Amino acid sequence: MNNKTKISSANTNKNLSTTPSNQQLSYELIKTSALTALGTSIFVAMHHQYRKQRQPEARLQDYIRGAQARLNAFSVLSSPAKTSTPAKPLIRLRCAFDAAKRAYSNPDETNANKDKADQELAALYTTTRLARPVCWVSGVAAIPKNMSAHDDSEDNSGNDFGVVGIDADRQLVWQTLMPERVHDIVVQPISNSRTATDKQSRDVVVMGRRPSERFWVLDAATGRVKRAIKASADRHFYGHACYSLDGNRLYVTQNDTITLSGKIGVYNARNYQKIAEFDSYGIGPHELIMYPDGETLIIANGGIKTEQASREELNLDTMRPSLVYLNLRDGQLLEQITPEHNQMSVRHLAIHDNGTVAIGIQFQGERHINVPLVLIHKRGDTQFTPLVMPDNQWQMFHQYIASVAVDSEHDQVCVATPMGGCAAIFDLKTHSLVDTVRLPDCAGVATNFEKSGFIVSDGHGYLSALHVTNSEAKADNQSSKACIVVDGQQHLMSFDNHLQALS
Repeated sequence: MNNKTKISSANTNKNLSTTPSNQQLSYELIKTSALTALGTSIFVAMHHQYRKQRQPEARLQDYIRGAQARLNAFSVLSSPAKTSTPAKPLIRLRCAFDAAKRAYSNPDETNANKDKADQELAALYTTTRLARPVCWVSGVAAIPKNMSAHDDSEDNSGNDFGVVGIDADRQLVWQTLMPERVHDIVVQPISNSRTATDKQSRDVVVMGRRPSERFWVLDAATGRVKRAIKASADRHFYGHACYSLDGNRLYVTQNDTITLSGKIGVYNARNYQKIAEFDSYGIGPHELIMYPDGETLIIANGGIKTEQASREELNLDTMRPSLVYLNLRDGQLLEQITPEHNQMSVRHLAIHDNGTVAIGIQFQGERHINVPLVLIHKRGDTQFTPLVMPDNQWQMFHQYIASVAVDSEHDQVCVATPMGGCAAIFDLKTHSLVDTVRLPDCAGVATNFEKSGFIVSDGHGYLSALHVTNSEAKADNQSSKACIVVDGQQHLMSFDNHLQALS
């Protein structure tokens, strides 16, 4: 054996001697996994203890549910991207060029181009999945990019804001990406004499999250963006709108950015041009709804001052919330009711067919103060009537009601709170609580016209059908107790604040 062969053999023996055995690798892997599991357990325990101090209803199962949702989303994001048409990059390039040009030009001269670019972008990012009628429309705070229409982009990381159409089986019919986070979704009313096809061929208005200066008009059947509307001078929107009962007018809550007083913008629903403006007779108008007579507008004046392009509350100590009834013909004030505490911000509304208004409150005072958060009101009453919580345990909602919906047929009202992580159903005949159900990060609520009960959306991607039933009677012949049955349908996205039904 020559010297070269000896050196090579020696080097080989040396490498073999320094290479760890399979047994050593297995030991290191087990050790690392054990330390990782221990560290994760300690972190989860510490975080859960922190959550329990602020959310007494918090459970360890929430972490498992959240981990499952993230793993499902990761599997979708890791899937191969779809092949796109050559036209998409060209449209994006033109939109980018228009955006750059607007940055160095007079805004007044480029509003028309901006509207056109926004429409093209939103229409580009619309994906029709099922040829099914839409039953609900929801805002979405996070759509995985690989689930949208622009899968050919170089950067598929992250998420986007959007809007989705949902069918009777709670499956997605279409989804449309939006250039900013959205809030309320408003469905244009339509005559009962119209066919099912005609009922799908109507508008859906998507409001930007306050203090947005834009809203969009979408086609209910396909999600295609038809128009992008910009606020008039010295105005921004407060996130909500409603149609007249005939669907010919759109009423939008607005802020006067000079005086900080509340305004109601009136828009023609044919071309969505602003044709009038009323005073809201308050500060910070949020949600507004139509009274069953079709001639009266009901407004939730939150009472909080905010400046242009800001969500900072400027007057929490001197808030003036109220519920207002306006005459639609001339904007005349008909009634105005204020809550018992000036920091009970009147925010969200729903109405029974008999004219009873359900009100969701967001309390802006100290955390230890316990106030009713779900109220009702009837025309002519000088005060609100609070619904009844057992032992007055309103603090389980963490002073925040995000959405309200009314089922007139069964005389029920449903509310949701993402802060408290639960939904509740009340009986409007007895004013008492029916039951509560834990739904982490839930916010959107809508009536389930397809069956009965309600649909609740949440930030974990669940669309949960809530149905009230009676549990079995007890052995001692006591009366049965009503309870909520939950049927969840999960999607790989994070639903946002509001969910609206196409009745």
